[in-house]
Amino acid sequence: MFRLLIAAGVTVDKWTRMWAERVPGTDLVPVPAAPDATLDDGAANRADAGLLRLPVDRDVFHAVPLYTEATVVVVPRDHFVAAGDEVTLADLADEPLLRPLDDVLTWPSAVTGERPATTADAVPLVAAHAGLLVVPQSLARLHHRRDLTYRTVTDAPTSSVGLVWRQDGYSDLVEELIGIVRGRTANSTRGRAKPAPQPAPRGQTGRRRR
Repeated sequence: MFRLLIAAGVTVDKWTRMWAERVPGTDLVPVPAAPDATLDDGAANRADAGLLRLPVDRDVFHAVPLYTEATVVVVPRDHFVAAGDEVTLADLADEPLLRPLDDVLTWPSAVTGERPATTADAVPLVAAHAGLLVVPQSLARLHHRRDLTYRTVTDAPTSSVGLVWRQDGYSDLVEELIGIVRGRTANSTRGRAKPAPQPAPRGQTGRRRR
């Protein structure tokens, strides 16, 4: 079975139907959101490819960038940030920031904050008014609570998602996935191996008789 890792929050709905039709039996394996999720979970469980957060080590992996997410701040519904549609980091300068250990955003070293173990652990702290959480929009949706909301942060770091596979793990099915995420049709032959030439029937040659 072809195993495809899916990082937490990554949107796959637009491709799922095509995978089911063109790569039947794909095993979608959820993994943590952090960018250190790899394709090396032991030899027996090794995945073939992944939709993971970028960047990845380009000495080990190939990657096709797919999209970059909006970054949002998660706040209690009664927080002043909720009064507008978007904010800047300057608007949040006086607010305590939660930076979970599985944070997928790359912050300048000067940015500090409390370090809960995971993004999921940080969400109840936001609800308790212990700090604000800045994450890609998909993670805010994944950890949605009725007492919380989020707003776009226009100048915060962003997170990108890509189709990733090991440099030594290329296969025809990986190429099929590349075609799907790049919008190739099922009839496209780009990147596929050409079929081997068939031998001529016995008694025939490639030379025309005179």
